[in-house]
Parts: sequence; structure tokens; C-alpha cells
Amino acid sequence: MTNKMWGGRFASAPAGIMEEINASIDFDKRLFAQDIAGSKAHCEMLADTGIISREDADAIHQGLDTIASEIEAGKFTFSRALEDVHMNIESRLNELIGSTAGKLHTARSRNDQVATDFRLYIRDAIDQLDALLGGLQSALADRAHEHAATIMPGFTHLQTAQPVTFGHHCLAYVEMLARDRGRFIDARKRANESPLGAAALAGTSFPIDRGMTAKALGFDGAAANSLDAVSDRDFVLETLSAASITAVHLSRLSEEIVIWSSAGFNLLTLSDKFTTGSSIMPQKRNPDAAELVRAKTGAVFGAFTQLLIVMKGLPLAYSKDMQEDKVPAFTALDALSLMLVAMTGMVADMEPNVAAMRKAAAAGHSTATDLADWLVRTLDMPFRDAHHVTGELVALAETQSIGLSRLTLEDMQAVEPRITDEVFSILSVQNSVKSRKSYGGTAPSNVRKQARGWIKRLEKEATSG
Repeated sequence: MTNKMWGGRFASAPAGIMEEINASIDFDKRLFAQDIAGSKAHCEMLADTGIISREDADAIHQGLDTIASEIEAGKFTFSRALEDVHMNIESRLNELIGSTAGKLHTARSRNDQVATDFRLYIRDAIDQLDALLGGLQSALADRAHEHAATIMPGFTHLQTAQPVTFGHHCLAYVEMLARDRGRFIDARKRANESPLGAAALAGTSFPIDRGMTAKALGFDGAAANSLDAVSDRDFVLETLSAASITAVHLSRLSEEIVIWSSAGFNLLTLSDKFTTGSSIMPQKRNPDAAELVRAKTGAVFGAFTQLLIVMKGLPLAYSKDMQEDKVPAFTALDALSLMLVAMTGMVADMEPNVAAMRKAAAAGHSTATDLADWLVRTLDMPFRDAHHVTGELVALAETQSIGLSRLTLEDMQAVEPRITDEVFSILSVQNSVKSRKSYGGTAPSNVRKQARGWIKRLEKEATSG
């Protein structure tokens, strides 16, 4: 038996394996809400332009409402024989209202239908991700304000570099996530045009109003070229690109949580809510949530790469290859949503070990740059010369196995005679971070101001959004 939806051209049924490779209903059924919304808008336009009668349109609307209720209630049976979500809904509509259901497909194709559904889905997904990103920013900004003066080591090459504050470190990720949100918002703008009415590839001879359907579905307008409208998935690629960069940021923070919570660093602790134990070692507390966020980054990267490969060799317009666009997108965006929720929980849960952070910040001659800066300011020494003098003093401290601040004034004057005892006032980690008042610096006063600004901005977004 041939498929009633498209089988007029074919005399026999497809091979059994064809159903296995051709069917997409197992994954595209999650587009049912978008598909029904698109069908309603198309139906209303067909009636308003006189292409179908108002009576037929009312019957179609009622049938689509019934189908939506059935799916939401879990009472709808999806059939693989009907291939996809579009045909499953149309088939059920035919059962409910008879042959009038067939009029719904006037002046459209599954090509523009699926492109419309997918754009609606991506738009919804971006809105949900933006809310989750804002929630994570809020959690980080709250911790930044709470720990604006909590001193910790700042690292380069994972080596102690200069003292910073934990609040400053948290705000670094707030800034990264703000750019992530900006990329998603930009992607949403470009995704927000309607393919509906492009039909298979060439448009239609029916007197449709594409502007009407675009407006009804919340699009900024209709896609200007019918070939482009049905044949590109750059709006998905751009979204997955933004998702991949976001995942990088989440993975980096996860890596830091894993490192900092290890016994070797002992800079912070996660509670039982976000850790697990060992089946054999009773003392273990493993940061599994952070490790899994780090690992799920691979699923996001893989999805982006997969879709790039699918699209790279396709001539215009639509090819069946493009059916393979949805699984990677669903996989990546689901994974990213889960990662964001988990990370927001960990940020709120983690407790800095303040004493250990401060002790680690003082190690490794972390105030050496402060000493070099003091030489420049006080002795009018060129920075390169100050850098050299400071390097000699660091080497001297290392030969004595002590920190810079424990060198005697005589030791320092042996290297640079003009050094006075004033130098000791700038060698503490507390004074170091306090002095970093340049815009964007780690001074607690800066961090408090920045954190308050972000908290206020994010609260306003949440209220208005």
C-alpha cells in the first residue's frame, strides 16, 4: 500500500528498510506545537484571502485544537508509517473532519512547513536558554557581591600570578555569559523570518499573504527568496555555534570547580547536593556534577560539527539530508539547558575556603608585580629595570625559602639601595587587591560596584522579560 499523502506517483510500497531510514517521527514529534501553530496561521490566511472557505477554516481550526489536546494529554498515537509530525497531524485531522483536512496543505509544502516549524522551535529554545543564562549570571553576581573582598590567587598557566578576589573571578564569568546571551539574541534576530508560503522551492501561484502568516507567528517578516527559505539551516548552525561557545565557558568553570575542590587546592567545597561518593573509597567526595557539565560540552560541539557536515555539500534547494538537522539540534540544546541548570545550582552551592584561598594567594611571590610597580612610582625607575630588580629579589627570597615580604630591608637594599621600608606596605595580598582600582580591576570597591550593577540589571531583565 502506498502512502496516501504522496503516493500517487508510486505503484508499490517502499522497501521495509525505507521506513526505517526515512521516518523522522521518532524525533520530530516534539515539534507538534510549532507545527499546529504554523498550520493555524496558514489556515487563517487561506480563509482571509478566499482560497478556502471560512467554514472549512473553522473546521480545520477545531480539528487542530483537538489534536493539540490529544497530544498534550498523551492520547495521540504517532505512526512511523506516516513518516513525520506533519503527516501524522494531517492524517489525524482527516479522521476528525474528513477530506476538508486536505485543503490545509494548499499553497504550502512540507519543505516550507518544516522550515517554519524549526525556526519557531529554535526561537523558543533561544528564549529559554536566555532565561537560564540570566539565572546563572544572577547566581554568579550574588556570589561576587558576597565575596567582593575574599582574596584568592589569580592564575596564569595554572601558576599563582597575582592576588585577586573571588568576587572578581565570578564576575569574569558574568561577562562571558553576557556575550553568550548577545550571540543567541543575534542568532534569534536572523532566525526570525518566515519561510511559510515558499512552498516546495519556487513559491506558489495562489494569492497568499505571506506577511499575514509571518505576523501571526511573531516573525519580523517573510523570507525574501523561496529557494533560500526552504534550503538553508544557517539559523540552526548559528544557534549551535553560540551554544558551543557557551559550553566552552561552562566547561572552563567546571574545570575550575573540579580543580579547586580537589585536596591539592582545597579552595572551595561543594555540598552533598552536587557531589557523589565512591563505591570503594569511603572518604571520597567527587565533583560529578561539574565533571558531567564538562563532559556534555562534547555533545554540543559534536552537534554543531555534525550539522556543518550535513549542510556543506547540498545543492539548492531541499534535500532529504536536511532531515538530519533536528537530532543534533535537539541533543545540543537539551544538553546545554541541563548544563546551565546544573551550573546555576553549583554556583549557589559552592563555599569558598576563605583561609585557604588567602594563604594560596600569598604563595608564589604573588605580589612581585606590586613591588615592581612601587619601584616605578617611588623611584621613577623604568618598568623594565624595575622588573629586573624585582626578579633579583624574588630569586633571593627563593634561595632563603621565604616570601618577598619576609626579606629584610638590608637584603633589598643590597639589590637596590634606594628601597625604603615603605615597600613592605605594598607586599601584602590585601593591599595588593585593594590597589587594583583601574576600571575592571579586582579592587573590592570595584567588585562591589560591578556586582551591584549586574544584580540590578539582571533583576530588571527578569521583571520585564
